[in-house]
Amino acid sequence: MRIFVIGPTLLLVMVGAVFSEEPKQLQKELTVDLGGGVKLELVLIPAGEFMIGSPDSDEDAFFGEKPQHRVRITKPFCLGKYLVTQEQWEALTGSNPSHFKGLKNPVDSVSWEECQLFLDRLNRRQGNPAGKFQLPTESQWEFACRAGSRARYYFGDDEDHLGEYAWYEKNSGRRTHPVGEKKPNTWGLYDMHGNVWEWCADRWDGGYYTNSLMDDPTGPSGGSSRVVRGGGWLDYAGHCRSASRGRYAPASQRYFLGFRVARVAK
Repeated sequence: MRIFVIGPTLLLVMVGAVFSEEPKQLQKELTVDLGGGVKLELVLIPAGEFMIGSPDSDEDAFFGEKPQHRVRITKPFCLGKYLVTQEQWEALTGSNPSHFKGLKNPVDSVSWEECQLFLDRLNRRQGNPAGKFQLPTESQWEFACRAGSRARYYFGDDEDHLGEYAWYEKNSGRRTHPVGEKKPNTWGLYDMHGNVWEWCADRWDGGYYTNSLMDDPTGPSGGSSRVVRGGGWLDYAGHCRSASRGRYAPASQRYFLGFRVARVAK
């Protein structure tokens, strides 16, 4: 598979077929003004198919990553180029709950519930009926993270290269770091591996992959915990894989939990 970027249009070339996605509702919103000179940048993610989870051959996979199965993302969406930073959080909320301070560092110690309040304020500020800001579903998250890769990480299988792309336990110094300092994936998304775990919209069910819908799955209807993805500054390489998934109660405020925003067309 190859990815081409032509202006604002993404062309996804897979097995000889070409899919062109150019949603007019989303193109004009790739940079959002949060006020005070603070911007929120998003990347347009095309529709497409991929294999979510870990294959049966992966003996290092954790609980809940199997069976690997095909998922279709039927509509393009936008995803934050970077993790939400402390200055972005402050711009909308006037506060900074982070344990590791730094305006360009990802906001940390925010719960799933607090993320909903941030998103509500963001939606009210924009007031655009064409689209809505929300947390990504975990299928959207993994699709965007992989960016066409089927490997353990979006750059390949060799974890010895992870330090070029991620802040994790071997190089983080046991703290978060400013977003965008490591190499991005093919679609221009930074810190999809490491720095902080990222809240997703879905509820958690370890057996959900056996019953998941193929088209645009949004997770199980029940369950008290919420899914987190990507690994963080305190995690070893295995927890930072593209398929790795975890869970926390929606009220959890941990200094390794953050998020990035998605924007979907209405």
